[in-house]
Amino acid sequence: MVSRAAIRTFARTAASAARAPLATRVLGAAPRFAARAIPSASISGVQQVRGMKTLDFGGSKEKVYERSDWPKEKLLDYFKNDTLAVLGYGPQGHGQGLNLRDNGLNVIVGVRKDGRSWKKAVAEGWVPGKNLFSIEEAADKGTVILNLLSDAAQRDLWPAIKPYVTPGKTLYFSHGFAITYKDQTHVVPPAGVDVVLCAPKGSGTTLRTLFLDGKGLNSSIAVFQDASGKAHERVVGLGVAIGSGYLYETTFEKEVYSDLFGERGVLMGAINGLFRAQYDILRAQGHSPSEAFNETVEEATQSLFPLIGAKGMDWMYANCSVTAQRGALDWHQKFYDASLPVFKELYESVKNGTESQRSLDKNSQADYRESLEVELKDIRDAEIWRAGETVRGLRPENNK
Repeated sequence: MVSRAAIRTFARTAASAARAPLATRVLGAAPRFAARAIPSASISGVQQVRGMKTLDFGGSKEKVYERSDWPKEKLLDYFKNDTLAVLGYGPQGHGQGLNLRDNGLNVIVGVRKDGRSWKKAVAEGWVPGKNLFSIEEAADKGTVILNLLSDAAQRDLWPAIKPYVTPGKTLYFSHGFAITYKDQTHVVPPAGVDVVLCAPKGSGTTLRTLFLDGKGLNSSIAVFQDASGKAHERVVGLGVAIGSGYLYETTFEKEVYSDLFGERGVLMGAINGLFRAQYDILRAQGHSPSEAFNETVEEATQSLFPLIGAKGMDWMYANCSVTAQRGALDWHQKFYDASLPVFKELYESVKNGTESQRSLDKNSQADYRESLEVELKDIRDAEIWRAGETVRGLRPENNK
């Protein structure tokens, strides 16, 4: 277990940073906290120009672009002759569209008329006939077409959108799925258009929340087709305009491979499997639901994971009890060896298109929403998560 002294020290530092003025937190003028959270060795830039740095990530040099070179005035001037058409109003369409609008850019939204997304857009201030249109109308009007439809919808609606993707325009994605798996989606952009990607490293909801708090969410950027000779510059500007903080270079292929791999792995699939396995063993050995949940999920998500995110795994190992330290050092390799073959199998399934085809096939089924609800209900009704609902109600913030 992490020492109480270590947790108190971290909490005091974090609280101090939280009390700092917004400008201080956003612009990084709190060096004492920043130095603690990000060791100086990890941000040793070997080259730096305004708005771009080359940083050392564990021995590998990568370019990172920052929003400081794109103040609002520059964004407004750069995109003054553009109409940014956001297609789709799901989590990314919602977050990116509102951020673009709040940044003062000429943005319109395209969704199915009178559908659920249309009604949501109207409720959030988009006006039919002014900045809210059908998907085809928005694609026609847009000089930058932000295709933020679901992966399945991008495949299904491409024949309707393609006629409006004409030379001189920019076709923008936030996922490399449609382009990388073109044999499955049949999304093949015509010549004469820039094809770019900006993928926020988080949900559209998080992107919007951080934007409203004056912060930026890190994103990755890529250029698939550079017809204008300025596609890279444009995608950096678009990345800042949607609310990104730092921008990392990637490719369409690498973005979608890492994204699908991560979601099925540590981010969601693997972690759920590990939670269930540990919980079930504890329950089988006579531990109560509350104890099993606390030792499996609650301590991980509420105490340890935030500390690992802020300080790193090495800090965690150095600041826990000797018993916990010894156990973690002795057992982590066994878990690595056991899971490595599964991760290799998973990556190959992503790379060869098995995962993408399964996703498209499932999402295209007429009863998909109904069958999905059955699967989600199985998770919701599992004892581990029913116990968790009660445990969450006992957290300090819920008992003021």
